[in-house]
Amino acid sequence: MEITSAKYLISSPKVEDCPKPDKPEYAFIGRSNVGKSSLINMLTNQTKLAKTSASPGKTQLINHFLINNSWYIVDLPGYGYAKVSQSQRNQWEKMIANYLQKRENLVTVFVLIDSRHKPQEIDLEFLRKLGDWGIPFNMVFTKADKSTQREAAKNVRHFIEAMKLEWEFIPRSFLTSTIKFLGRKDMLSYIEELNESFGKEE
Repeated sequence: MEITSAKYLISSPKVEDCPKPDKPEYAFIGRSNVGKSSLINMLTNQTKLAKTSASPGKTQLINHFLINNSWYIVDLPGYGYAKVSQSQRNQWEKMIANYLQKRENLVTVFVLIDSRHKPQEIDLEFLRKLGDWGIPFNMVFTKADKSTQREAAKNVRHFIEAMKLEWEFIPRSFLTSTIKFLGRKDMLSYIEELNESFGKEE
């Protein structure tokens, strides 16, 4: 799939304010500072579509981007550490939970995981939540260029092994680098496949 157009549409404080749910939608979420905005920019081949920041907690709303006038990328606030109050964090968590459980055109959630680290309980716990809610997801291991290929592959393998202790089925995962454009083609091909089956299973 080629992306010919990508534009920012709207930032919504709650799911009810999101655009009409008539197009396939892909949500991107991960721990704060996992490289979410950089990944969205890499996929769309735009340097400034999603705002990147060195400080965690930059994304605070449900941000919709319209791609090729036919599907949405949604940038969600990160979970875990961010320099915000506990009440603000609780507010975000409630907003994210509402969005994930109520958004009927959500095809899958891309959960971003830092490939430089061993399996983190916070990531595994978030995947459990998605499983409990019955929400489809895929894992995207980010920052593969920040460590050796062997190190990144080892951490991905350990993460999958940790999942196998609890999950019968392991969803498809992607290893990415926004510097080297690693994983872009695979992710876009996968999204294209999902777009084609959107609405057909009804």
